[in-house]
Amino acid sequence: MRLTGAQIIIECLKEQGVDTVFGYPGGQILNVYDELYQHRDEIKHILTSHEQGASHAADGYARSTGKVGVCLATSGPGATNLVTGIATAYMDSVPLVAITCNVGVPLLGKDSFQEVDIAGITTPITKHNFIVKDIEKLADTIRRAFQIAAKGRPGPVLLDVPKDVTAQKCEYEPVLQRMPGRFAAKASKEDLERAVQMISEAKRPFVFVGGGVSLSGASRALNEFVDKISAPVCDSLMGKGAFDGTDPRYTGMLGMHGTKASNLGVSECDLLIALGVRFSDRVIGNAEKFAKQAKILQIDIDPAEINKNILVDFHIIGDVGEVLSALNARMQPMEHGEWMAHVKGYCEKYPLRYKDEGLSGPYLIETIYRKTEGDAIIVTEVGQHQMWAAQHYRYKKPRSLLTSGGLGTMGYGLGAAIGAKAANPKKTVINIAGDGCFRMNMNELATAARERLPVIEVVVNNHVLGMVRQWQTLFYGRRYSATELDDGMDYVKLAEAMGAKGVRVTSREEFDAAFDAALASEVPVVLDCVIDSDDKVWPMVAPGAAIAEVFTEEDLQAKNN
Repeated sequence: MRLTGAQIIIECLKEQGVDTVFGYPGGQILNVYDELYQHRDEIKHILTSHEQGASHAADGYARSTGKVGVCLATSGPGATNLVTGIATAYMDSVPLVAITCNVGVPLLGKDSFQEVDIAGITTPITKHNFIVKDIEKLADTIRRAFQIAAKGRPGPVLLDVPKDVTAQKCEYEPVLQRMPGRFAAKASKEDLERAVQMISEAKRPFVFVGGGVSLSGASRALNEFVDKISAPVCDSLMGKGAFDGTDPRYTGMLGMHGTKASNLGVSECDLLIALGVRFSDRVIGNAEKFAKQAKILQIDIDPAEINKNILVDFHIIGDVGEVLSALNARMQPMEHGEWMAHVKGYCEKYPLRYKDEGLSGPYLIETIYRKTEGDAIIVTEVGQHQMWAAQHYRYKKPRSLLTSGGLGTMGYGLGAAIGAKAANPKKTVINIAGDGCFRMNMNELATAARERLPVIEVVVNNHVLGMVRQWQTLFYGRRYSATELDDGMDYVKLAEAMGAKGVRVTSREEFDAAFDAALASEVPVVLDCVIDSDDKVWPMVAPGAAIAEVFTEEDLQAKNN
């Protein structure tokens, strides 16, 4: 049958099982939106307040489901407004397809109205991108875009279609929906045997879990692996939930704001088993001093991550879940009782502490955990509140924490929460934000209200850019340059103006009551939670220091005295 390019785009989205897209229309993409209108009962379109919100919403949809998220934008500024969201997805390996429509082919390269080379702009932040100038290639290119986004190490793909191509016609042949496979390299027998030998010889093994474990759906295999080798487990920010945070073998996050137990334990282990991690600078601290007593065994699907930031002793390229399953089949149960007790001693000696009175970030997070029984989708912005959410909420399942780890995108959370709630309408979805981050994309509150998506927005309001201020306090002589936000912004009135509920809380009792009401609400709720401007995230590793040099507020006070 002969279809227009716009019709082919919609039919291909249906082929791929797409049920929800996020976007913002404009002149060059009008043909696609006109066709989308004809299929509004099959594909739901959520109109965001800004294209960046659409890209973050598609990201949240993808992270929370494992499916490919889809966002749409018109040419020029519409397309460039997607860039931050695309880069966020790229850094965190999120499968996303961004479809933009450009000026017609005869107008390309002529500085036409709202023309931009979005393919060129996004080349460094996509797995691949396409500009489709031939309608005969459109359907196959769309199918290929979805395959690339999902296969191997996932990531974003951009598809740019000139407007005249969306109006032209050609023959279209539907294909059966095919879910892309992982397309990972297979570990050899020799590699597996070498890994088993390293693990068997270790006296003090430590397992380090990254986001790749969640991406591969490897949580069950990971749990069996930990049972077999009897080792403590830590994780990265992106690895949260891949291993049950309530398990007694879990020691907390590793790195700059990781626990003392994890940082000291990894520094003393003799084998670090790194699963689906990229050894971010925020995790390893001083690379020359990282895990110096240990051999490092790295398992990852992406060869580019091997020896990139840390030199490892041995590696296996492959899907983490498949490799762990193969290792589990080859290993006998092991015991490391003395080592486990040693690390457990660190957990007992150095628990996460915070002041036991007044409203604070950790109290907010622990209360949210208690009242949701650890069964919510937690989304965060970036900053102190993000670290408190990582430290004080116990993530039991993968895909339960959505956060911008690699790019550190302020303004990510509310759009991502909208995407997650659209994909998981029966789940409680909570975005934890700092007041600085909330200002970045607070316009998406109107989107949530219009779509009747009852997300809960917890604004940890300290009237400053908290993490930057923390660094200014500790390392910049308390020179608070451009970090004060005490300008009278009323987030309660703002919420009400956008069609949501707003509640200001200044005490623990007020927050408890307000959060209970928010859980029962059928509209978005903003909780403006006022805390002290000088609250800090502890523990901490200073920039350039070894992770073994992790310190708490008490350590700092003792040193200064």
